[in-house]
Amino acid sequence: MDLEEIREKVGGTIEVNVPEASAACAYASDLLSDVMGHAGEESVLITIQNHLNTIAVCTLVGIEVIVICHARPVPDDMREAAAREGVAIVVTPLSQYAASIALASLPPCTR
Repeated sequence: MDLEEIREKVGGTIEVNVPEASAACAYASDLLSDVMGHAGEESVLITIQNHLNTIAVCTLVGIEVIVICHARPVPDDMREAAAREGVAIVVTPLSQYAASIALASLPPCTR
């Protein structure tokens, strides 16, 4: 699923645009150690974590797209790191549950 399709499905805005970013599966979690242990490469991460460490974890795991829920603002340092590392960020007003349902056509990620 490409970035624009993800944005459309969650009714969000693209805060960091990485046009080639895409997702082959989806993973929802707010615990970054859980994401490191279980999220798959090429996944979209559905979370409320809007800080710099989220980008570091995504880079480590190979996550190309983050969906930040509840319209949480993206801090400048997170935005800069995401752009530098090639991680797209979409912000949605939806809850994690609703965003997960909106992206249900993606299979769950497994390692």
